[in-house]
Amino acid sequence: MRLKIIGLFAALLLVAACQAPSDDSASGEGEGGTDGGASVGSSDTGDVSTGDVSTGPEVGSVDEWMQDVGYMVQFGFDKSNLMSEARAILDRQAEWLMMYSGYSMTVEGHCDERGTREYNLALGERRAASVKNYLVALGVDPSRISTISYGKERPLAMGHDEGAWSQNRRGVSILN
Repeated sequence: MRLKIIGLFAALLLVAACQAPSDDSASGEGEGGTDGGASVGSSDTGDVSTGDVSTGPEVGSVDEWMQDVGYMVQFGFDKSNLMSEARAILDRQAEWLMMYSGYSMTVEGHCDERGTREYNLALGERRAASVKNYLVALGVDPSRISTISYGKERPLAMGHDEGAWSQNRRGVSILN
């Protein structure tokens, strides 16, 4: 009886080893990552690269917004005007929002730890308004964008140096 169990166990190990995905598999993700599975639901696009769809975020999803479009812009010290890098991200956001009109968003204004609570709440509001106004100027319906300021209350980076402060001076666009 023991010999049968050991033989069965050895056979299962052999079968499991044969099922491991190879390095040159279509998606590199193993189960369900074949071209046939990836093209289901996207066959109407006529896109020849449907095999790559499974490796990136779903088109029109929050994941796409976070990974490909960009959801955060940085500001200079004590500033609420948009730098060129921020405008480039907001250009992508506006384009995406125009394509996917089912989403609304909240723009959060954040500051570093320096300054009073009241001052930073006002600065955070100006930063959020700056982001909203830019998106509206690009054609996004203003009723789809709300703003809120968190001032210095929600730091992204903990620290008391320029490296942390520069990360905390930001506008964050959250999809609703």
